[in-house]
Amino acid sequence: MTRVEDLNPSQIERFQRHLGLVGFGPEAQCALLDARVAVIGAGGLGAPILQYLGAAGVGHIDIVDDDVVDRSNLHRQVIHRESDIGRPKASSAADVVHGLHPEAEVTERRIRLTKDNALDVLREADLVLDGSDNFLTRYIVSDAAEILGKPVVYGAILRFEGQISVFWSGHGPTYRDLFPEPPAPGEVPSCAEAGVIGVLPGVVGTLMATEAIKVLTGIGEPLLGRVLVYDALAASFRELRLSPDSGREPVTSVAPDLQDESDGPLCAVPSETAEAEAISAAELRELLERGEGLTILDVREPWEHRLGAIPGAVNIPLGEIDADPEGVAAASVPSGRPTVVYCKAGVRSRRAQDLLVGVLGDAQIRSLTGGYDAWDVGAPTAEG
Repeated sequence: MTRVEDLNPSQIERFQRHLGLVGFGPEAQCALLDARVAVIGAGGLGAPILQYLGAAGVGHIDIVDDDVVDRSNLHRQVIHRESDIGRPKASSAADVVHGLHPEAEVTERRIRLTKDNALDVLREADLVLDGSDNFLTRYIVSDAAEILGKPVVYGAILRFEGQISVFWSGHGPTYRDLFPEPPAPGEVPSCAEAGVIGVLPGVVGTLMATEAIKVLTGIGEPLLGRVLVYDALAASFRELRLSPDSGREPVTSVAPDLQDESDGPLCAVPSETAEAEAISAAELRELLERGEGLTILDVREPWEHRLGAIPGAVNIPLGEIDADPEGVAAASVPSGRPTVVYCKAGVRSRRAQDLLVGVLGDAQIRSLTGGYDAWDVGAPTAEG
C-alpha cells in the first residue's frame, strides 16, 4: 500500500494539483496509485477513460480490446492517430497512457471478452469500466462482475445521447436490473448502423472516468442506483433512479441466456423462424458461385454503397422502401425470384425484409445476417 511518504519526486510534481485538492489530497492519490482497473474497449468511450485515468495516476490499467485501428474510428476515438491505422487498439492506447504517466503499469489484453474468459480477465481488477459497444459484452461484464463482487462503471452512446451509471451487486443495482432481458435480434441498432456524433463519447467517457475515480478513492456520491442521461442536442442531463430487483435470481454463471455472435451486435438467442428468414454470408457466397438467380438489395445509404457492395446489388435505401414499400416491391423484387436484402450489420435489412414481406406475402425474401460487415470479412484477398 502506497503511503504519502512513499511518493517520489516525479509523482509529487505530476500530481500536485491532486495533492493540494481539499477533499482529495495525498490519501486519495495513493489510492489511485494502488488501484487496478480493467477498461473494456479502447474505442470511443475507452479513449477519454484511458487518457484521464492514466493521467490521474491509476497504477495498473488492463486494456481489453481485440480490434485494430481503422480510419472510420478516428472521428471519435481520439486516443488513436492516422499513423496507428492497422495497429491493435490496445497497443496504440497503451502508448498514450504511458506517455501521460510513464510509471503506470499497462497490460494489453488483445482479446475479446467472452463468457469463457471474463472471470479470469476481470478477477484482479478493483473496478471495471465497460466501454463496450454491444449488448453481449455488457451482459458478460455485468454477470462476471456480480459473481466477483466488482463495481462496474457503465456507459453507452448512440446518435446524440449517452447514459452513465455505476453498478455494484450487493451495494446497488446491476446492468440486469436496468435491462433484465436482451433485445430481440435486430431490435436495437448499433452505433455503426445508427451513427454517433464524434464528441459524444468524449463527454460520456470523461464522466465514466470521473465515476471511477470517485469509487476508487471513496469521495463524493457515485452514480450507484442512478442513471445519468445526457442529450447532446438539448445540452441537458436528466437522472433516472434505479433499484435492485429483489425478485431477480442472483447470477451464478456468465450470460447463460445469451449466445456469442461473430456476425454482429449481441442479440438474444434467435428463434427458428428468424433463422429460417435469414441467410449467412457464406451461404450467399455459395449461391452466387453456383450462379443461382438472386435479387440482391442493398438498403444502405448511397455513400455507404460507394464504400463497397456485394456484386450485382441494387442500392435502394431503407428510407425509400419505408416510404413506398409497394412501389419498391413492384419495381425491384421480381415475382418468384429469391431476394436477399442487406445493410451494414443486419438491422436495417430486417426492417426492409418486414416491409417487403408485408407487401408480397410469402415471397422468398431473406436478410443477410451480419450485413455487409460479415460479407466483407469473408471476401477473398488479392492473393486468392
